[in-house]
Amino acid sequence: MGKNLIPAQRRRLIYEYLQRQKIVRIAALSEALGASEATVRRDLGWLEGQGIAERTHGGAILSQRLPTEPAYASSALANPEAKRAIGLAAARLVNDGDTIFLNSGTTTTEVLLHLKTRSSLENVTVVTNNATAALEARDAEFEIIVLGGSFRSRSYSTVGHFATEMLRGMHADKTFIGVDGISLKSHYTTPASAEAEICHVMIEQTQGPVYVVADYSKWGVVSNFQLATLDEVDGLIVDDRLDPQSRTELSNRGIEVIAAGPEHRGSTPGIDSSEEISYAPLLETH
Repeated sequence: MGKNLIPAQRRRLIYEYLQRQKIVRIAALSEALGASEATVRRDLGWLEGQGIAERTHGGAILSQRLPTEPAYASSALANPEAKRAIGLAAARLVNDGDTIFLNSGTTTTEVLLHLKTRSSLENVTVVTNNATAALEARDAEFEIIVLGGSFRSRSYSTVGHFATEMLRGMHADKTFIGVDGISLKSHYTTPASAEAEICHVMIEQTQGPVYVVADYSKWGVVSNFQLATLDEVDGLIVDDRLDPQSRTELSNRGIEVIAAGPEHRGSTPGIDSSEEISYAPLLETH
């Protein structure tokens, strides 16, 4: 019966599935909709043209816009366990003698809090514009340098000319950057231009690896200002809820994907049997 669907009906079903699962595979859609893979590709191309989807190798992800920056307190409530796991994984990458840059955000705050628990580390210096992270780690046994500049109450961070000039007088061994969106097409983005500027300088002044720290919900999100391109980042530290297909897409771009937390067991990307069944009543109504 799926073969009788007109393009608008197929696209609506694909869009509804994308809203639920955030990611689709062409082969699975072809089977579920009773349409050829070439037809599904054309449908995904149309959805991409509308800004609804972003095509990937073998499928697509939901494209989500984030035009405004969430307040820090609101962001802190989202996926706290994932952020803690990411913070722990990131902190384990810091070595004795490292100077590291941290930008603003609730996930980078977790990096610093977990770094504080590593009492065996010696001669570590953290340079950050993240005022909350600095305050919460104020009793750490390593040096924390807070960048001067204009204070942004929405992100609890310092930005602007004075902050970037301080950064240009320093070099880091590693940098950990929190982002608001990750997209194969739009790269790493944020709603705030001042925060993007800080990240640009941090990356320029880093002599070693640059890592993005972000939970799975940032995948497919696009905002107004680019923090970094995909090839400027060496690794993505993400929680294990990011699906395997998306990890593969990123790995194919040369990005090391570090999954924080226990690995999922029995999960596979794309449409599983339960999702195929969920299409049946929709198809029967047309």
